[in-house]
Amino acid sequence: MKLNLLLAATAVLAGACASVPPPTSELAASTAAIERAAGAGAAEMAAPELTRARDKLARANLALAAEDHDGARRLAHEAQADAQLAQAKSESAKARQSAQALQESTRVLRLELERKTP
Repeated sequence: MKLNLLLAATAVLAGACASVPPPTSELAASTAAIERAAGAGAAEMAAPELTRARDKLARANLALAAEDHDGARRLAHEAQADAQLAQAKSESAKARQSAQALQESTRVLRLELERKTP
């Protein structure tokens, strides 16, 4: 009786794992997020985060190949989050650089005005 119950439970669990669909949309979203981050300059401004995102996407693809759909989905979500962080850091760094350049231009203009004012 216990053996039959154990076999039935194992069959149900195996069936549940097999019924999890592959996370193709999650992998595509992660890939797109990584491409957006790279396009935003993350390779220069947020390299560790972009590298981490690419690594997790590669691991997600390996999990998908091993038919570990839950693991692949989790890694794809993590890769997407890391890529979004990389993009945000890159955009923030660019905004900081622009603000610094504007401040420097303003400083130079003030110096010029002070020099020309009698």
